[in-house]
Amino acid sequence: MGNPTVGSGAAAGSVVHADVAVIGGGVIGHSIAWEARRSGRSVVLVDDAPGTGASWAAAGMLAPVSELHYQEENLLDLMLEASSLWPGFVAALSAAAGAAPGYLTTPTLAVGVDAADRRALLDLRSVQKANGLDVEPLTVREARRREPLLSPAIACALDTPADHQVDPRQLVACLRLALSRHAEGDGGAGTRVAGAVDGYAVPARAAELLWKDDGVAGALLKGGGKVFAGETVVANGLYAGALGGLPAGLALPLRPVHGDILRLAVPEHLRPLVTATVRGLVHGVPVYLVPRQDGTVVIGATQREDALGGTARLESGAGQDAASDGAVSAGGVYQLLRDAQALVPAVAELELLECTARARPGTPDNAPLLGRVPLPDGAAGHVPGVIVATGFFRHGVLLAPAAAAICRALLDGSQDPRWAAFNPARFSAAASRHDTKERA
Repeated sequence: MGNPTVGSGAAAGSVVHADVAVIGGGVIGHSIAWEARRSGRSVVLVDDAPGTGASWAAAGMLAPVSELHYQEENLLDLMLEASSLWPGFVAALSAAAGAAPGYLTTPTLAVGVDAADRRALLDLRSVQKANGLDVEPLTVREARRREPLLSPAIACALDTPADHQVDPRQLVACLRLALSRHAEGDGGAGTRVAGAVDGYAVPARAAELLWKDDGVAGALLKGGGKVFAGETVVANGLYAGALGGLPAGLALPLRPVHGDILRLAVPEHLRPLVTATVRGLVHGVPVYLVPRQDGTVVIGATQREDALGGTARLESGAGQDAASDGAVSAGGVYQLLRDAQALVPAVAELELLECTARARPGTPDNAPLLGRVPLPDGAAGHVPGVIVATGFFRHGVLLAPAAAAICRALLDGSQDPRWAAFNPARFSAAASRHDTKERA
């Protein structure tokens, strides 16, 4: 599926009304929009370049076990919840869209190149096992029996059967197909929104939140249009903190974490290069290879917090769900190819199709900002009409079904105490009463 077409923007002065407005068109925003639609609500998704930000570059690893990091154990329950939701999420989405999102339940292999890598992976396994996760050592011979093109020089391999994958580009395309269908039985024909493309899409950037009385009532669009909604979900990644009209005192401390990713074509005589996702440590440096059903492979794992093109890209980027810093690091490409070849030497024979860089929205504790916004000054309750869903960092694709389910529950008036740790105001100082310039 090709790169999504960038919208031309909503006409100046246009007005759209919906039950729910979702600001941000990445995997998270689309998943929330679709889940809200499934509840029978009318929904609009506001984004001038849907699916072209961090979601476009993501490898799509669904890896609650492999992605368990030291001092981030608070995320584990949410990741496991999301993982359990994926089969049902995919089944319902495939039926609604009439297309498959590239979901594969093949396992993940963790591979180390030298003795230090082996110790690091086994140390991580002890943490994983302590949390009840299934990670089993394989002999090198067993690993190479499963994946014959693995290097015979690897030092260790571990099997992670619960970690799967999905193709994020196909996923977004399927979500857009599902959202464009308004037949009875899928929310009903009444979910079609007048003035929205395909009954749901608003191809414009949100400039600020609209307020009515003491609650959020929609969004003002860049260019002058307005979206009125009973509930507004702020899910536009790195741009969330810069959105105008946020509740006073609400801090959304998002930082861009850039990553380079490569896509390569596997020639017929080497297919399949690997059948499972391979996550490696090469002299302490992580790298992964993710096979696709179309005969390509994705290689990634670089991480840098510098923007090669400068911070101006954040303001001028095409998509609103990520800082669209497309500047690819030459050193990053070299590192990825070098380390991937250390794991699978045949990588040297592949055709390099694409080098991509995007920035993911990180938070100070690397956990998402997800939920209702508490009222200021310790008052009971929350700010009416707004939900925040951003800061998913490297877990955005994995957590999409859980974020969607959590947001649907919030729309229905239910709040699960398990997810209180992700309160979007946890980094905010005591807020004062909101004083907004733009009123509904």
